[in-house]
Amino acid sequence: MKKHITILVYCLGLFVFSQNNQLFDEANALYNQGKYAEAIDKYESVLETGEHSAELYFNLGNANYKLNNIAPSVYYYEKALLLNPKDTDIKNNLAYAQNMTIDAIDKAPQVGFARIVNNVVNTFNTDTWAKIAIVGVMIFVLLFLMYHFSYATSRKRIAFIVSVFSLFLACFSVAMAFQKERLNSKDNPAIVFAQESRVKSEANRVSEEVFRLHEGTKVQVLESYEDWKKIQLSDNSTGWIPASDIKIIKSF
Repeated sequence: MKKHITILVYCLGLFVFSQNNQLFDEANALYNQGKYAEAIDKYESVLETGEHSAELYFNLGNANYKLNNIAPSVYYYEKALLLNPKDTDIKNNLAYAQNMTIDAIDKAPQVGFARIVNNVVNTFNTDTWAKIAIVGVMIFVLLFLMYHFSYATSRKRIAFIVSVFSLFLACFSVAMAFQKERLNSKDNPAIVFAQESRVKSEANRVSEEVFRLHEGTKVQVLESYEDWKKIQLSDNSTGWIPASDIKIIKSF
């Protein structure tokens, strides 16, 4: 019985995959014909099946950009970049979309030791730091065995020095991996979708307005309270915005 269920699930998966490919090709054809709104509908039909890919979000961003839909184009480019952070086409098109936004927000500069640490941490992702740590441990073990069983003084000295360095590298990489994971967990970006949103000093509509934001602006979500989100801008300004005015980039 379980074998039959597995085969059924596999066949269903193949059918959905084939259907998504057909929808995606139809959407691309509509896009090439200049029918951007219809293409968006087709792309979104693929999304509704649970399909997520950098190419799909990139094409959605392109179609929305052609229609001057500022917030959706920035939002979908950001999601595409999240899935494929090294793609230069996504980065370039995102920059074009961001140029359509109204809000010009300066980025607060990082200085001193914090800047150095963040630059080092962001050199690799968490998985890469973890792999470096594993390689460091393996080299340490091999060289320690070489040190233990070697009779030549020069070889023992070299094995000892390099093994100590490998152990240091492993420990350093583990620390960087944890720091990178901590930064990733704190990173919760969102895009403003409201044409104009009034950001408040507290999580209620009668509190003081601290500033206004417009569609397409990227913010960091710090915390939630009922129907409000506390946000932070790149210049470190903070305030509370209605949850319905923004969309979280990392939600899939």
